[in-house]
Amino acid sequence: MQNPTLELQLQTLPDSPGVYQYYDKDDKLLYVGKAKNLKKRVLSYFNKVHEVGRTRVMVKKIVTIKHIVVKSESDALLLENNMIKQHQPRYNVLLRDDKTYPWICIKNEPFSRIFSTRRMIKDGSEYFGPYTNFKTIHTILDLIKELYPLRTCNYDLTETNIRNGKFKVCLEYHIGNCKGPCEGHESLENYQNHVDQIREILKGNFKDSLREFKKQMQHFAAEMEFEKAQIVKTKIEVLENYQSRSMVANPKITNVDVFSIVSDEAAAYVNFLQISHGSVIRSHTLELKKKLEETDEELLQLGAVEIIERFKLKPKEVILPFEIDLGENIRVTVPQLGDKKQILELSVRNAKYFRMDQMKQMQIVDPDRHTTRIMAQMKKDLRLPQEPRHIECFDNSNIQGTNPVAACVVFKDGKPSKKDYRHFNIKTVEGPNDFASMEEIVFRRYKRLLDENEPLPQLVIIDGGKGQLSAALKSFDALGIRGKIAIVGIAKRLEELFYPNDPVPLYLDKKSETLKVIQHLRNEAHRFGITFHRDKRSKSALNSSIESIPGIGEKTMQTLIKHFKSVKRLKMATQSEISEVVGLSKAKKITDFYHQTKPQQ
Repeated sequence: MQNPTLELQLQTLPDSPGVYQYYDKDDKLLYVGKAKNLKKRVLSYFNKVHEVGRTRVMVKKIVTIKHIVVKSESDALLLENNMIKQHQPRYNVLLRDDKTYPWICIKNEPFSRIFSTRRMIKDGSEYFGPYTNFKTIHTILDLIKELYPLRTCNYDLTETNIRNGKFKVCLEYHIGNCKGPCEGHESLENYQNHVDQIREILKGNFKDSLREFKKQMQHFAAEMEFEKAQIVKTKIEVLENYQSRSMVANPKITNVDVFSIVSDEAAAYVNFLQISHGSVIRSHTLELKKKLEETDEELLQLGAVEIIERFKLKPKEVILPFEIDLGENIRVTVPQLGDKKQILELSVRNAKYFRMDQMKQMQIVDPDRHTTRIMAQMKKDLRLPQEPRHIECFDNSNIQGTNPVAACVVFKDGKPSKKDYRHFNIKTVEGPNDFASMEEIVFRRYKRLLDENEPLPQLVIIDGGKGQLSAALKSFDALGIRGKIAIVGIAKRLEELFYPNDPVPLYLDKKSETLKVIQHLRNEAHRFGITFHRDKRSKSALNSSIESIPGIGEKTMQTLIKHFKSVKRLKMATQSEISEVVGLSKAKKITDFYHQTKPQQ
């Protein structure tokens, strides 16, 4: 029962867009959220039972609700983002990224220096970036250095200082990396023209630089200065190679920001690509740790706003996988075909690769967390009431109706528990009858577990379609455990799962981790069942042959089985080879028997 003050607060909430804040009894901020309609959104927390445990716990702790009304939903989104970063409430999405990223700076000074930095100083200098790794920055700076001779010194190259001869050229001038503006060997106009071309390259526009270099090359060639023309030609090739590596789209697509999202039970990964003149000039992926029941729409909106603020973007057009509100001045495009769709797919691919890298690292560093995440994902994908920490999979194995056997493999925490695997000889079924065999082994397995007070699995998988599933359910009914254990049947097409009393199968994503675990289970059940079946066939064939040899008992038979593996090998063995295993007397009886029964030519 809610306390009266909380009920009163709920009744008096406005129907306007805004931001709401939940506080506990100690006036500690639990959660900050945004809403198009504050009253509807906040009431939704209190008028339903939440599946996620963390949400239930948070709702029980809420004592005070505060709110801030704003003009639009996009204003609410910006305010929510700022408040989350400022207060870091316990139940809000965790942004796993608080690094200071490097920028490329064009310094506001005569003969501008161009260098990488992590500090932004508001002195009129231009900053490009930030870049998410130094490798990209080094590649770009190396390209610039190869194309344009720029100074690296920190001299104050004012016109007065140069005229008064305050500086001397350094080694960089003598080896051709700088044209010596410190002694007046290069004009400010010529130097700043190079800086303007570099500025365009940093924006992703290579056309001006290529045009300028081609003009220079033609000029040198016309003047018969072929060595200089070759140097410029090399620069053109360097620039064209760099451009072709970064080109991902139609050059007509300019100044577009792309956002995509990939998510699982525990986290979401928002990828950002910045496209300029058909080239990717920036890529970044942000990890958002889920806390409650956030949707992909909410998380993409939060991630996009965070990236736009952090990188100081001013987007006019944004490409997204679905519609979200990012403000009145931003045009949202959800492409279905063409180049823009390809750019979006590239962004999704980047997000997936980032997620895979994170998963691999987590598996190495924190295997328990990795297991917990997979179990939570399986619970969601298979619509189970609890995590399937203990799974059992059954498979029948008979070839042309002979030696019917069955296998039960056991997985605990998503991994094989081989000590718990079990084989079954079919006892009550005559002939090849898969349905009756399945009914028998499922009954025997769980009758024993119940009799011995052993824990039951959370999930049982039956390898087969509806028929095998129905047979297994008969045993569940007979033992009174139907409804206590989740049970599904796998069809031949692995991604089809059948549930009791549901004619429509559930289809799993072919790339999902849930399907990978189920595939592993079925492969193990097949391998384990077929191995046992082959052993049984070999032994029965060997037994039938050996038992008919006068004077050879069961103990000798077992010794021979262990040593020769098959009847064929035993028949081919010499008397001396057999005598090494069971002695000369018995070896003579066996070789005489096979010699007598050998078919006449």
